[in-house]
Amino acid sequence: MPEGDTLHRAAARLQVLVGDRVHVETPHPRVAGKRLAERLDGRRLEAVEAVGKNLLLRFESGLVLRSHLRMSGRWRVEPIGARRVGRPWLVLRGSAHEAVLWNGPQLELVAAQEATRRLGPDILASPPDYDEMVARLRTDQQGREIGEALLDQRLVSGIGNLWRAESLWEARLSPWLPLERVDDAQLQAVLEAANRLMRAGVEGARPLRHVYRRAGRPCRRCGATIESRPQGDRARTAYWCPGCQRG
Repeated sequence: MPEGDTLHRAAARLQVLVGDRVHVETPHPRVAGKRLAERLDGRRLEAVEAVGKNLLLRFESGLVLRSHLRMSGRWRVEPIGARRVGRPWLVLRGSAHEAVLWNGPQLELVAAQEATRRLGPDILASPPDYDEMVARLRTDQQGREIGEALLDQRLVSGIGNLWRAESLWEARLSPWLPLERVDDAQLQAVLEAANRLMRAGVEGARPLRHVYRRAGRPCRRCGATIESRPQGDRARTAYWCPGCQRG
């Protein structure tokens, strides 16, 4: 699933349409019934921002189009008239460019005040609000494992499976530790690692992976064998090194 750094890169690409009155098309039948084109066509696109795993396109008159890519969605920015095969979910045509959404499983118009109401602080905000993130993690059940809590977008938004694994490795903490056994300084260290790694991804140089999808291979730090197994109600695969990530 695309994580926060992917959405921030998409938001940066879409800035070329900000300020344009856009022509809106919904070629795919799964979107046409939502009547997005009728409500947005001809409106000025005032801002595009990423918050967590959500892309928010803010139009005049207070309308916000929220896009969540799930596993398969992709935004592309192309010159007007670029050739393409297939039916995208959404096309926003500006003065010189088109923003094209392919396979966008979650796409909805929301009121501005509702766009981020259920989301925790964005891990890639400038500056990130670590105090609020730690406070929200402390409001959760303290018996919950840290590896599961980091994926809860109501507590911290933007971290997905890849960066939770890598940030916990950076902080030398096991994903299986309950929150009650992790102090505030350790929580902040994990969050700072996630911000640093994801910020590098936004800027175009994704860091080397140390544990994610490396189960059965030696840890680059201590040489122990990396392990993996499902975690939490959604059974997302956790990756960790039992040698240097203390549990």
